[in-house]
Amino acid sequence: MIYLDNNATTPLAAEVLEAMMPYLTSIYGNPSSAHRIGQEARAAIDAARGQTAVLLGCAESEVSFTGGGTESVNTVIRGILAGRAPRKRVVTSTVEHSASRELCKQLEAEGVEVIYVGVNQQGDMDMQELQASITDQTALVSLMWANNETGVIFPIEEIAPLCRAKGIPLHVDATQVVCKLPVNVKAIGIDAISCAPHKYHGPKGVGVIYVRRGLRIRPLVIGGPQEHNRRGGTENVPGIVGAGKAAEIGLAHLSEMGDVAARRDRFEQAVLERITETHVNGRRDRRVPNTTNISFTALQSEAILLALSEQGVCASAGSACSSGSLEPSFVLQAMKIDRQIAFGAIRFSLSRYTTDAELDQTLEILPRTIARLRAVMPMG
Repeated sequence: MIYLDNNATTPLAAEVLEAMMPYLTSIYGNPSSAHRIGQEARAAIDAARGQTAVLLGCAESEVSFTGGGTESVNTVIRGILAGRAPRKRVVTSTVEHSASRELCKQLEAEGVEVIYVGVNQQGDMDMQELQASITDQTALVSLMWANNETGVIFPIEEIAPLCRAKGIPLHVDATQVVCKLPVNVKAIGIDAISCAPHKYHGPKGVGVIYVRRGLRIRPLVIGGPQEHNRRGGTENVPGIVGAGKAAEIGLAHLSEMGDVAARRDRFEQAVLERITETHVNGRRDRRVPNTTNISFTALQSEAILLALSEQGVCASAGSACSSGSLEPSFVLQAMKIDRQIAFGAIRFSLSRYTTDAELDQTLEILPRTIARLRAVMPMG
């Protein structure tokens, strides 16, 4: 199997599994218990918090763990919004992940004003529109750092000072950036971050939030004083230990992402050269190093994916959270990509484990697959 769907999830690193195993077996105590086994679990959580804080460039006390990336997004957005009453305006973008997008729809139903800032055909944010949307009535700005479908990066380094100058908290969904690009929340001036360790070779079922010290946030899950009163309930000790180890090894391997980008670029260029009527969606310069989104004109992405899967190649048509839709990706629609192009969009996302041999094999399979599909579904 050739796995090129790493933006959906990544394989668990062997070192991460090894670190988790004692907490799935012998060290099973509740970290809130006073006895020795409980305190061993507590010490493991504290260590993971420290590992994650080093990765993000913040204090340990500013890191909390949740039940997943979507919960992290919901916790931060709802938590900050509750602490900013009576302000009831959220500024976001038209290309957010469904974790943010669906939450914003729900917030609108609850009476919150949501401003959606648009993007151009390259996926770049309209910075003038963003600046005009941030007013004294804004409760928070919530934006993804890098798009999960195209990999295009928003200029958070420019956006953070705009928010800070107006005293508006900035939440960044950093799910597709962490362990792909350097992150230093203090240097940039980000107020809150959410991410998911399973995107960087950690376990599923655990999420991370960073909340700047002094920023008020109301917990989403009520039940106890865990996680600095930001998330009630007994902590997922094995998952948190795995998250910490994934942060540690992800930071150690960050320099390898340049090699990943080179492999991605070689693969992308070969696809464009070998297959006619192909288009890269989104800008090709300012994006995360592992992602390319390529459209095969007048074909259906689902047909392409099924044909590739039958030959052992795993890719996707966009967000795993919205797969199965017969409509073109909402991200590509927001970018105003022609529907004939958008319908055939395939996202290939690499990891540091992706090899040149796997990409070469895919480059043998893909042209034959597209040619066969075009023979039975000719372009109109």
